[in-house]
Amino acid sequence: MRHRTPIALLLAFLVAAPAARVSAQQPPDRSAPPPAGPAPALALPAIQKRQLSNGLPVWIVELHEVPVAQVNLVTLSGSAEDPAGKFGLASLTSAMLMEGAGSRSSLEIADAIDYLGADLSTASTSDMSVVRLHVPVARLADALPIMADVALRPTFPAEELERQRQQRLTSLLQARDDPGTIAALAFSRVLYGASHRYGTAQMGTAATLNGFTVDDLKTFYASEYRPANTVLIVVGDTTPEKAMPLLESGFGGWKAPAAAPAPDVALPEAPEPARRHVYLVDKPGAAQSQIRIGWIGAPRSTPDYFPLQVMNTILGGAFSSRLNMNLREEHGYTYGASSQFDMRASAGPFAAGAGVQTDKTTESLQEFFKELNGILAPVPADELARAKNYVALRFPSSFETTGDISRRLEELDVYGLPENYFASYVQNIQAVSAADVQRVARRYIQPGRFAVVVVGDLKTIEAGVRSLGLGEVTVLTLDQVMGPPPAN
Repeated sequence: MRHRTPIALLLAFLVAAPAARVSAQQPPDRSAPPPAGPAPALALPAIQKRQLSNGLPVWIVELHEVPVAQVNLVTLSGSAEDPAGKFGLASLTSAMLMEGAGSRSSLEIADAIDYLGADLSTASTSDMSVVRLHVPVARLADALPIMADVALRPTFPAEELERQRQQRLTSLLQARDDPGTIAALAFSRVLYGASHRYGTAQMGTAATLNGFTVDDLKTFYASEYRPANTVLIVVGDTTPEKAMPLLESGFGGWKAPAAAPAPDVALPEAPEPARRHVYLVDKPGAAQSQIRIGWIGAPRSTPDYFPLQVMNTILGGAFSSRLNMNLREEHGYTYGASSQFDMRASAGPFAAGAGVQTDKTTESLQEFFKELNGILAPVPADELARAKNYVALRFPSSFETTGDISRRLEELDVYGLPENYFASYVQNIQAVSAADVQRVARRYIQPGRFAVVVVGDLKTIEAGVRSLGLGEVTVLTLDQVMGPPPAN
């Protein structure tokens, strides 16, 4: 187990829209597209489904090459379930599970896990909260009770809550000096608004963080962490016959509290922009301008998932994509330009972006829109084939370790995907046609309606951006993007 620093918290929890985080320092993947040719079929081990005596589902995948086991307890509640006015509660609750559980303090949990040569962590996203254990299989029986304490019997110590609070407030303060994070948060805010959960950072704001109490954490935990809302995933060198008694001992006695769970409330549908709008945020003296362009994309359940993967690979999803080859390789405006659909249970954002030279901000925007408009035209056959092979032949690498496979199983559960989804993934990618790519490009890439966010030195970039005539221009303050700064 590793205790996270404020900087790590910033990276892990701050940005509400991961797709909008486009690195100014690291370009997209440098690997060349794989050679043309049919991708081999992906043969995956079977998911063996069981159930504990309390009804908790268990998924087991046997992998006997290495004597380790991965156990993930996945709860289908994340930041999307944050109550109004308490944004950041799911993220904070998840982190606090490690800060005291059962009879152990946070340091005692860390010592016990380290002694076993294991790793125990918690995480949360928009759509789930998860406790993950990676352990030598010989120590599984010793580690599971510690994991069970963390997941089922958190104590939420007041002093640890205060430490977590201060770390996160520090992260928010640091974020105000980071143009990339500002751009990501501004992009989310202008698309979804302050009242929509996707419009605010997963970790919340200074105001919400300062308001959280131990009772808030306990109430959220009791409402969302329930056997009926959870699945146990086990991947590694074990069998159902060996694993089930251990899991039953650790988790079979878990009962839902008497309090009724919070009712499922779907996030409101955020309207797409009717016309293009430019938002500028001043960062005096910035050496780069951070650009984000896009709008609300698609949910993970979209039937257009596979055409979108291929289309985005061509546009900005690979080192050899059009955006990167234009802005980085041809013009040298940036270290890397990319695009991504951030797919969640509800429609997350589509964002194209880069950190570009301040004195090339205007030219960079022109090149972005050149490529965004260009993807609407039919894609040449050779470019389509390269993109499909790039996606298909890289896909098996996401199943290399027990941790990789467990995260794919999390995806199956959280988004209700069919069991054969990943086995047929490559075939579905290869089946995408040029007509499919053009159809989804015309549906999801509408540059005339995109939001454009630029964070940079306003006195240097504003006149040039306005001269492009992209649309109405609004200047936002940091407080409008992130809320008032944390009090000293």
